Amino acid sequence: MSIPQSGGGPITDPAQLYEYMESGCKPKTDWRIGTEHEKFGYCEDSLAPLPYEGERSIHRVLSALRDTYGWTPVEEGGKLIGLEKNGANVSLEPGGALELSGAAVESIHQTCDEVNDHLREVKSVADHIGVRFIGLGAAPIWTHDQMPLMPKGRYKLMDAYMDTVGTSGKTMMRRTCTVQVNVDFASEADMVKKLRVAMALQSVATALFANSPFFEGKPNGHKSWRARTWRHLDDARTGIPEFVFEDGMGFQRWADYALDVPMYFVYRDGKYVNALGMSFRDFMRGELPALPGEVPTLSDWADHLTTLFPEARIKKYMEMRGADGGPWRRLCALPAFWVGLLYDGTALDAAWDLAKGWDQETRDALRVAASVDGLQAETHGVKMHDLARELVDIAHEGLRARAMPGAGGMIPDETHFLNALRESVETGQAPADELLAKYHGDWNGDLTRIYGEYSY
Repeated sequence: MSIPQSGGGPITDPAQLYEYMESGCKPKTDWRIGTEHEKFGYCEDSLAPLPYEGERSIHRVLSALRDTYGWTPVEEGGKLIGLEKNGANVSLEPGGALELSGAAVESIHQTCDEVNDHLREVKSVADHIGVRFIGLGAAPIWTHDQMPLMPKGRYKLMDAYMDTVGTSGKTMMRRTCTVQVNVDFASEADMVKKLRVAMALQSVATALFANSPFFEGKPNGHKSWRARTWRHLDDARTGIPEFVFEDGMGFQRWADYALDVPMYFVYRDGKYVNALGMSFRDFMRGELPALPGEVPTLSDWADHLTTLFPEARIKKYMEMRGADGGPWRRLCALPAFWVGLLYDGTALDAAWDLAKGWDQETRDALRVAASVDGLQAETHGVKMHDLARELVDIAHEGLRARAMPGAGGMIPDETHFLNALRESVETGQAPADELLAKYHGDWNGDLTRIYGEYSY
């Protein structure tokens, strides 16, 4: 999850709220790609999740990355909770999953090199202390009680709030992992078009990357349990907001939506102030009960935007949120999929043509069906497998048109990063289908086999 924002003076005019997001607009030549991915750490011998402190722990991994590879430490309350280097940061999810938030780079070649370097570094320090990491959408065996809560004030507040607004917030925090990509937009109109495509078609990413068919030691009836978890978390801040597809959509409309989402916290002097359920609108009037008389800064607004969890979200860039965490090839395939669809005008038009006739009921039904049935989903006349095949083809053409070379010009474009998805649309099998086949086949129901075969 996001780290606290900094900078920015007091908000004196409501226009500053949407101007903050609008300031992210940039010409196509300056568009960048930022990939984020999370993975679960565990003790190699016991298969137990990592605690924060101890001989085999998250703290040991972060410390070793700092000391061995030159990362700068990030602390909160005297606790090491993250690392920074060269525009990237390593942070902790609430249950101890390790996240890399990559630097903003020009090509998927670069973002994939970054992922590869990071996983190599993590493996080198993890091997030394008997720790391993695995990429899945949900923890396959561990229970809630086994998962520690990391020492971050934000997480303590969120944890206490989750059961008051939904049934699966604590599961999301502790036992799910994702891979995400951040992309840019040129203008308000470009943002709206991309966001509509992202919202409407996020279910396809969920299906293609479905990788969480197990929970608490057995099949859970879903191809993406992570996606199912988000569907029962907090209706005020999740899902597919219908207004995105209505006339008048723009930065101001997104700001209005954000203002209606209850707050979690305000970050002051290195501490998280409890603002659970309070209103940012009241904050704007100096009437926030947690900080009476104070008005928010742009940093407070930036922090608040990180507490919205729809299928795609707007900050100074756009974030795709629909995919399960997974193996290395799919960590590179996720940015390839969305960059191919969104960064070429012809591809963007073709993607929107597939979804522009859907109503809200169809979009919501696809979201549910993708989490349950993955690529086998079929609802409202839409066959997910066919839709995924078309979109992978469109993404391929979008990447080919970008013609972004790699390996010193030896590789002409980024299309090969879609190979994992092309295999899925050819076979109709997402990672979850492969896992279920092994569970019911060679593994004979022994789910511990997943760690040995699928860890990084």
